[in-house]
Amino acid sequence: MDETELISRLRREGFSLVYAWEDVANAHYGDHTHTTETAHIILHGEMTLIMDCKSHTHRPGDRCDVPANAVHSAIMGPRGCRYLIGER
Repeated sequence: MDETELISRLRREGFSLVYAWEDVANAHYGDHTHTTETAHIILHGEMTLIMDCKSHTHRPGDRCDVPANAVHSAIMGPRGCRYLIGER
């Protein structure tokens, strides 16, 4: 996966703010919302996203989008997680 190309792709899709983020092993984000739509592309490790009472684990190459104002939570894997975030 070429991080530069993934960033370009998100920008072409209209995500004006795109950046890389990294969480430590087993980091946890409780229920929260964002005022913008967010896209997450997993680069290394894994992230389990819980939204609408459904849980799904995302691994390198996976993408998960979260609509604006959607209540969600996330748990990172045992090796942490590095991912791109796009906001629009």
